[in-house]
Amino acid sequence: MRTLITSAFISLDGVVEGPGGEPGYRNSGWTFKNVEFVPEAYEIKGTEQEEASAILLGRVSYEAFSPVWPDMAEFAGYKVMPKYVVSTTLKEADLVSNWGETTILRSLDDVAALKETEGGPIIVHGSASLNRALSEAGLIDRYHLLVYPLLLGAGKRLFSDADKDVQQLRLVESATYSNGLQKNVFDVVR
Repeated sequence: MRTLITSAFISLDGVVEGPGGEPGYRNSGWTFKNVEFVPEAYEIKGTEQEEASAILLGRVSYEAFSPVWPDMAEFAGYKVMPKYVVSTTLKEADLVSNWGETTILRSLDDVAALKETEGGPIIVHGSASLNRALSEAGLIDRYHLLVYPLLLGAGKRLFSDADKDVQQLRLVESATYSNGLQKNVFDVVR
């Protein structure tokens, strides 16, 4: 079974919306505007590209990343790996042609089936709504979190507020950086 890893920039109060400057959110760009850049805090992003064998995105994140990431040197590793977009509305004609193989998945059952295939880890970037649904379905195996020392208040959150049983996590890696960022890598305990 393949490992499904969620990677997120997250504020201390759980907000993941608009970290890179995506329009429509009051605090958009909070990862760059409010915290000093410390290169070593982002080394995990390079490691993710080296270790992942596929990317999984929700439709909104796909539509935000696909016009930009294919031409960015920082994300060259992702250009060649298969991409999967979970959407009930996206059509084949909506997919970009310069970002490699992309498959539309129509349900969480399709994601569960993808996890059963041969291959390495699948990384999820952005995709707040998808992440909440994946978590509720028990499909996430690991979290890579860069926690920013910010309280953003309103905004899309990574974690569901559904009334559910406790989900235990095991911390497998952590670091704190001079700018206050914390790297926390958690495995989901089953």
